[in-house]
This record gives sequence, C-alpha cells and structure tokens, in this order.
Amino acid sequence: MTAYDVVVIGGGPGGYVCAIRAAQLGLKTACVEGRGKLGGTCLNVGCIPSKAMLHSSEMVHEAEGNFAEMGIEAKDVSVNMGKMQAYKQSVVDSNTSGIEFLFKKNKVDYIKGWGRIAGAGKVEVSSDDNGGGQTLEAKNIVIATGSEPSALPFAEIDQKQVVDSTGALEIPTVPGHLVVIGAGVIGLELGSVWKRLGAKVTVLEYLDHITPGMDAEVSKQFQKILTKQGLKFTLGAAVQSVKKGNKVKVGYKLLKDESEHEINADVVLVATGRRPYTNGLGLAEAGVETTERGQVKTDGHWRTNVPGIWAVGDVIDGPMLAHKAEEEGVAVAESIAGQRGHVNYGVIPSVIYTSPEVATVGETEEQLKARGQAYKVGKFPFMGNGRAKAHFASDGFVKVLADKDTDRVLGVHVIGPYAGDLIHEYCVAMEFGASAEDVARTCHAHPTFSEAMREAAMAASFGKAIHA
Repeated sequence: MTAYDVVVIGGGPGGYVCAIRAAQLGLKTACVEGRGKLGGTCLNVGCIPSKAMLHSSEMVHEAEGNFAEMGIEAKDVSVNMGKMQAYKQSVVDSNTSGIEFLFKKNKVDYIKGWGRIAGAGKVEVSSDDNGGGQTLEAKNIVIATGSEPSALPFAEIDQKQVVDSTGALEIPTVPGHLVVIGAGVIGLELGSVWKRLGAKVTVLEYLDHITPGMDAEVSKQFQKILTKQGLKFTLGAAVQSVKKGNKVKVGYKLLKDESEHEINADVVLVATGRRPYTNGLGLAEAGVETTERGQVKTDGHWRTNVPGIWAVGDVIDGPMLAHKAEEEGVAVAESIAGQRGHVNYGVIPSVIYTSPEVATVGETEEQLKARGQAYKVGKFPFMGNGRAKAHFASDGFVKVLADKDTDRVLGVHVIGPYAGDLIHEYCVAMEFGASAEDVARTCHAHPTFSEAMREAAMAASFGKAIHA
C-alpha cells in the first residue's frame, strides 16, 4: 500500500491545483482521476472547448459582417465543422497534456482510475469496471470530484437530438433550429455559438428574466443585445415535455396565463444547471455528511465532519466556477501544510463569454437594497470609449457600486468587450479595500477598453465621467 500525505480525488481545476500546491509545499501527493485525462469538465468538455467554439463563431461573425465595413474583402466565407471541431480538440489536448507536465515537474503522482474512500485514510482506485486497481494510504483525502449537468426527468439525453453541455460542443452539423432550455450562462454561451454559425435559436426560461442572480439592469441590457443578435427568448415558460421523432417537440406552459404551447426543434439543449458529482465515492460508508442538494457538507475551512477528509469546488456549497475551485484547492493544500489557507468569497468574479462578454464581482444593486446598504452608482457606456468604437464593440456599459459614505467599491458589473479581463482591475481594488476614487485617480493608458472602467469610477466618486 502506497502512503501519501495527500490524496486528491478528482483532476479538475480544484483537484489538480490542490495537488500541485500540496506538492510545492513538500507534501507527498497523489491525484486520482478516472476520466483518462486531467483537467476535469472545465478543460475537457466545459470552459476550454466552449471558449474555442465561441472564438471560432465570433470570427465567422466578423468575417460575415464587420470585415466589409473595415475594407477587408473576404468572399465566400464558409464553415467547415470538421476542421472547427478538430481545432477545438487540439486546444483541449494542449491544455490537458500541459497539466500532466506540471504534475511531473512538481512530483505529483498521477493515478489513473476512479477513486473511492474505503475507510479512514484509505482510497481505493478502480482501474476498470471489474474493480481491479490499488489502494492508497492517505493522511489527508481531498474530494474534488466536481459536478455534472442536471437532468430533466422527461428529457432523455442522447447527445444527438437532446444534448447537454457536453453534447452541444459535439454537434456535427449546424442545426436548423436549436431550442435551449435555460437562460443561464451555459445556455446563452452555447446558444450564441450556434446562432453565429447559422442556426435559429430559441431560449425557453422558467423565470421572467435571463441570467438569474445577475444585476437586473445588466441582465435587461444583455437580453436586448442578444435579441438584436437574433436569439429569441420566451420567458416565464415552464417546459413540461420533450418528445423525440423526426423533430423534437418541446411542450411548455406560459406561467402568465397557463396557456400551453409546443415548439419543434432539430436539437434541444438542456441547460438547467449542474449538480455535485459524488457517484461511487463511498461517502455514506465513510460517514461523510452531505446536504439535501447532494453537496458535501464542510465547515468554514473545507473540512468535512470526518477528520482528515476535505472537499473543494463544485462538490461543495458556493458558485460552480473553476476559479473558485482553484482558490479552494490552494487554500486546502496550505491548510494541510499548517499554513492559513484563505478564500475571499466576496471577491470572486463571474463571467459570461458571449459577445459582448458580461463580468461581475461583488454585490448587485438588488443585494445592496435588500440589506439596506446606502450606495451610489457610477456608469459609463462603451459608446464613449474610442477603442470600443474602433472594434465595433460599443454595446454595453460599466457599472460601479460604491458605499455612499466611504466610497469603498462594493460591486462592479460590466457588459462589453473583454469584460472578463477588465473585471480583474476591480477584483484587485476590492481585495485591497479600494475606493472608487482610488480607481478614478489611477492613470489608464489611452486608447484602451480599460478607460471605461476608470470613467465609471469617476462617475461614482466625482459624480461625472469625462467622456460621457
């Protein structure tokens, strides 16, 4: 039996980062992963391949639309789905092999197989369906098994006519009509991909607004922009049936009047969220407590109720974000090594990688109002940003929320070009407790998209921006 200081079950962003950091801190570490490739959902069938497809489809849009206005003559633009899928896979392969290299460099043992907690300090690894494998001895076990797509009881996923987020990345030809169930991050990103590639896209959402939990003003503007791009939204729609045939018939009821409707689709994408993945982990047998939602229950320091067993990422409470999992992975490794692992959950950004992108950090206006916080708002439209105009990217705005009395930044919401990169200026600012004036008085290079971030800070702190 091989003995380790740390055995991490799961090789996704939370797991592989935890393993690398633990090894860097001098702990003998192994990472158990049954997928056959490291990187988890994120690198294999989530974040990375979807961004490759988003980038590809955005290039198609540029070639078919904006190139002509810029004087670039690109005749007979066409899409070769086979090559596009191959490009996507090459990006995935490059990233996953990179993690294997990092394991070797940091002396992390990569154990291929499915891990199961087999009692105090023991992890059984099954290398095949018959259970053959090995047993690892561990002073500390870290559960980092991530999540899987949530299902609808009446919508059987066959990854052909009815797909989840994984299948939506593998559609071999552009569907005539794609119906998306769910107007969250995954549904809107993948819906945008196939719309730009030529599909008709209809989004059905149970709520009366898209992107649940987002700042309401940003959500409304986001829907207007996506509608302008050709996505059709039916809100307040309770989907009740998904029936396969030559076409897929999706039945739904409008909540506003209880009327029943049916829509035909070539492909249906079920994008109704994700759930923790704990199948075969042996949690009940090991005595590890879980919540009603199936999450592994932890204290404020990622410890489960069983000594020596920790958990991070999508499998525990909190936003299901790869970077949140990474932060927790680092914190757990440092805690096991006797240091003070820490995650500031108030400064975890969230990004939707459509075009334009949407990025947020901190609190929304609705949250501030709900807790009675006095605040002020500073906004700046990308229409006033010279670089954005040059890139045909002037839709959207930056919105800064600051404490009315202290001017401390409480939340920032951006819809516009490269929002996912721009938001980090405010992540750093909020981590250091900065005021809106601190950002407003920081010189920004011209011409850059980031000037919009400064102008919004001016609007919040000084009452007026310069270029609005």
